[in-house]
Amino acid sequence: MTLLERAFALRDETIARRRDFHQHPELAFNEVRTAQIVADELRNLGLEVTTGIAETGVIGLLHGAAKTPVLGLRFDMDALPIQEETGASYASLVPGKMHACGHDCHTAVGLSVAKLLAEKKDELQGTIKFIFQPAEEMDGGAARMIAEGALENPSLDYILGLHVWNELQLGWYGLTPGPTMAASEIFNVKLSGKGGHGAQPHVTRDPILAAAHIITALQSIVSRNINPLDTAVVSVCQVEAGTANNIIPQEALLTGTLRAFKPEVMTTVIERFKTIITEIAGTMGCQAEIELIKVTEPVINDPVLAELMTEVVLELQPDAKIKTDLQTMGGEDFSLMMQKAPGCFMMVGSANPARDLDYGHHHPKFDVDEACLPYAVAVMAQSALRVLEQRPK
Repeated sequence: MTLLERAFALRDETIARRRDFHQHPELAFNEVRTAQIVADELRNLGLEVTTGIAETGVIGLLHGAAKTPVLGLRFDMDALPIQEETGASYASLVPGKMHACGHDCHTAVGLSVAKLLAEKKDELQGTIKFIFQPAEEMDGGAARMIAEGALENPSLDYILGLHVWNELQLGWYGLTPGPTMAASEIFNVKLSGKGGHGAQPHVTRDPILAAAHIITALQSIVSRNINPLDTAVVSVCQVEAGTANNIIPQEALLTGTLRAFKPEVMTTVIERFKTIITEIAGTMGCQAEIELIKVTEPVINDPVLAELMTEVVLELQPDAKIKTDLQTMGGEDFSLMMQKAPGCFMMVGSANPARDLDYGHHHPKFDVDEACLPYAVAVMAQSALRVLEQRPK
């Protein structure tokens, strides 16, 4: 039986697991039930299992006929604080929590991949490290797993990951050599002025006025400081100030995100961001405190691994369509793991407009066409075997 045939033999099991995870979503670093199921299943398959990494992360080692190379396969597990509105029979049973991005699919796919590869243990020309990660969405799960040694003992030679992707329809795959997802940083800016009565603005230093000028000026970074052939995003997403309609406040708070594909572009964005805020605040008689928090690096696929996975997709699914120029300003902390070893992150088309399964990620009605799951399992398993066999440079 081929890997694809075996993946389809596991189809009902994969879907059942996905639906179970979907009904029981858990937020960042609280994936207790999910992690327990993962750990138990990996142990049942004979893997060497470590739990409690970054609170709820799970590592499973599958040793083959050779110790090296070591290939990491990463699958994220966390859900989002969203009230589900899909109306599906397997909808979330937890009020205010939902798998609105597809991590339930990833975890289910990961367990089926582990089952397929455990069956071929004696054929593996290396070691596979299964990495089930908490807190991809918002709380730095990858960074914590790395800090706690998840990528060491043994260290990785390669790493692969995947994401069901509702911006692509069923039968499509995104395998872009080079940059495919953006680096992202969160910013928090506090503007401090001098408050007072709204009827006497001349004796105040209005942080709201400063904030208004700053928000407008920040838009010039992309339009006037970044090469039009490059890409960047500067978004102010929250503005907080004031307590009453006749009081000019002491402070105004701005939060948002900065994103870019290239490190040099991000450097320019950050430099201009700081300059604009500091100088405009000063002009308005206010002081600015700027906090920048790095969330992700850019996801940059190794071209050789991207080509290898493309070949695997077309072998298993000859009528598949491959998008080799897929780029999104969305971020992914899988990028931090890719800094430790050459990697590739594959997007698996999961939308089906005919079935009303094409809502975007993080939408209350987000859902996928589960017909993509057996193919995702087969592609990841076959790619793992191919990487260990070929040891690409």
